[in-house]
Amino acid sequence: MFKATIDEGWYVYSQYLEGDDGPVKTSFTYDKGSHFALVGKNTESSSHRKELNDPLFDNMKVIKFAEKVTFTQKVKVSDASKPISGYLEFMTCNNERCLPPTEVDFSFQIKSAAKTSEKPTIDPATAKGAQTTTATSPATKPTEQPTTTTSVPAIQPLVPSTDGGAVYEPVKWTADVQKTGENEYTLNLKATIEKGWAVYSQFLEPGGPEPTVLVFNPENNIKRLGKATETSSHKIEGHDPLFDTEVTKFKEEVTFSQKFSVVDATKPVAGFVTFMTCNDERCLPPTDVDFNIDIAVPAVTMGKAEAAPSGPTDANFSYLGPCGFSLDRSQIADCGEEKEDRSGLWKIFILGFLGGLAALFTPCVFPMVPLTVSFFTKSNQSKKKGFQNAALYGFFILAVYVLFSLPFHILDSVSPDILSDFSTNPTINIVFFLIFLVFAISFFGYFEITLPESWSNKSSNAEGVGGILGIFFMALTLVLVSFSCTGPILGSLLGTVLDSDAGAMQLTAGMAGFGVALGLPFGLFAAFPNWLKALPKSGGWMTTVKAVLGFLELALALKFLSNADLVKHWGILKMEVFLGFWIVIFLGLGIYLLGKIRFPHDTPVSLKQLSPVRWVLAILSFVFVGYLFTGLRYDEKEGSLHTLSLLSGIVPPTCYSIWHPCDCPQNVYCFDDFCEGLEIARKENKPIMIDFTGHACANCRRMEAEVWPKPGIHEYLRDSFVVISLSVDEKIELPEAEQTSLPMKGGGTRRLRNFGHKWAYFQTENFNDNSQPQYVLLSNDGKLLNNPVSGMQKVGDYEQWIKCGYEQNKKLQGGK
Repeated sequence: MFKATIDEGWYVYSQYLEGDDGPVKTSFTYDKGSHFALVGKNTESSSHRKELNDPLFDNMKVIKFAEKVTFTQKVKVSDASKPISGYLEFMTCNNERCLPPTEVDFSFQIKSAAKTSEKPTIDPATAKGAQTTTATSPATKPTEQPTTTTSVPAIQPLVPSTDGGAVYEPVKWTADVQKTGENEYTLNLKATIEKGWAVYSQFLEPGGPEPTVLVFNPENNIKRLGKATETSSHKIEGHDPLFDTEVTKFKEEVTFSQKFSVVDATKPVAGFVTFMTCNDERCLPPTDVDFNIDIAVPAVTMGKAEAAPSGPTDANFSYLGPCGFSLDRSQIADCGEEKEDRSGLWKIFILGFLGGLAALFTPCVFPMVPLTVSFFTKSNQSKKKGFQNAALYGFFILAVYVLFSLPFHILDSVSPDILSDFSTNPTINIVFFLIFLVFAISFFGYFEITLPESWSNKSSNAEGVGGILGIFFMALTLVLVSFSCTGPILGSLLGTVLDSDAGAMQLTAGMAGFGVALGLPFGLFAAFPNWLKALPKSGGWMTTVKAVLGFLELALALKFLSNADLVKHWGILKMEVFLGFWIVIFLGLGIYLLGKIRFPHDTPVSLKQLSPVRWVLAILSFVFVGYLFTGLRYDEKEGSLHTLSLLSGIVPPTCYSIWHPCDCPQNVYCFDDFCEGLEIARKENKPIMIDFTGHACANCRRMEAEVWPKPGIHEYLRDSFVVISLSVDEKIELPEAEQTSLPMKGGGTRRLRNFGHKWAYFQTENFNDNSQPQYVLLSNDGKLLNNPVSGMQKVGDYEQWIKCGYEQNKKLQGGK
């Protein structure tokens, strides 16, 4: 029996899948021997078996297991003195990525169990080609069973990490060399690429990803015969949103071929290939893979790095770090478990509820409330029955709006990030900008947006079926005929959810809030009919409500244009320009509420005729304009324009400015050299935050713009820490004395040729991660203060993390 214990969120796949186009099946291979025979098929048992269409593999139907699975194979043994050995192969994925297939050797010793009447034992030998010596990973623990068991390293076949990271290696290289003539050869370097990742061409325009480069060492012993060629059946050419430029890249596999002739066949021919790989969310730093060619055979070996120089190496860059720096993990703070933030659903529900209240007072909905309630209370024989029907009518309004969100759940199941991708797509943001402009003009009364009349006619005709079904179609009819008023508000809700990096559940929460606000009054007024007398009469004030919503739609339209501008770097809606447009819009709203601007359906009104509500809204509009003006002043504490905290995430980043652009992120005083930053930290007795970043790292820029300036974070970065930003894709060559080969924890050595190599090596060897951004908090004497964090972080989580590290540093210094 083979038992796999799997970390939460990860899966192992069945042995019995429909085809070979999807994930790698779990398989068991036994070493040949006449001393045993397999009896029947290997069976699978798990209480967490899932059979579904997997979006990671183009919705291929798969069988996979979560948490635990046991594979059982019956065997008939004829000679118990000999072991039963072999290896198993498995693949593990979560909802975002897959790790490469892994092999684990096994050997069952049967004889000892037969003699001692104890359980059979298993010797989990090292997986083929791996560096570990046990089949148990840090993430899994052996579990006692009445039969032979082993715990499979199902989710960490890469470099294990005690601090949450993992070194990704989505590209594997193989090579061969062919003799094509007298002293002429062809070197073929083949990259096998994991699903979702890509390797870039050699021939790219500057300003984008790093091209693949083939280097011979020494170059003077060979002569290249033409350019290197690229062969792949999965070549992709076009615009890459990660770099906002045209690129050529390859998926699944690509072969780079270089013809060359040898000047002196007695000398070795070696070199390396430099490549960069990205998926749709992140890029890994450029990586070198060495090769050595034996001309006499001819043959080529990959991954054999150059030997370390025989002379002295760089004394200031040890295995642990630069500048004689050593890392101490013994004092890591326990910051407590992260708590799941569930407030987002309630916030969006409340936002939807407010939108529903606004729609309730529009001309399409408000007159229907007393009419519908009167219909239910007067057409039924008992007051109780009338209340029940009215309440059911309100519930069906809620149900219809919730049903409208279901298609987004289907999209979310196909790709969990699809709504987030929408929010950063420039084309989609421009489409939303144009839609909101149309909505605003509609609300101003120049035309109306309606659904096809046939839809509402069919729904209205179905009301005659009577009973509960008839009430449902009455609710559906109201939803359809009121679309000219509710549609723009629903569009705003959809746009806000997309822009908040949320998912389908958040959209459902917003729709539910909207439906509750529209449906609740019908039940309440049916229960308390006397309340109807207190309702204001329908009139011109409903047209005013629509116009006010039109101004709000116009302001939100600029937000979507700003999103596209930030992604494309057009520079047309920097902070000053954006705030200028909003100031004009809300000044216009205030003047409209005072009756000085009129739209097609408005009736003339003098200041004396203005209602108290219009006066209050007008004053609030002018106060809001004053608040917007504060965003145009320079804030010396933040080193940028003043942050408008009420509009965080709506207006552009404060550093995206015409008058006060920021050089270092948020004008935090930072260093790009570790040794220099470390020296300052020791002089000022401050802890360090290492920011592992990259010139081509999109998420790094987002963190700097969206999270770093927040109150509770910016103060720590500015005053309490020395920030050291290390770019792992920096191409400036190291001084010759520092270009050396150093050992890697996973085995082998790595040649450091430039500063990017230096910082990438520092990151992977110390912090077990090679993705960016990664943030590390250290004391200035090398103690790791808490566990590093990687990728995009929520503001609250990041604030808690940085505060925890700061408090731990104070504790280590005796409370100073």
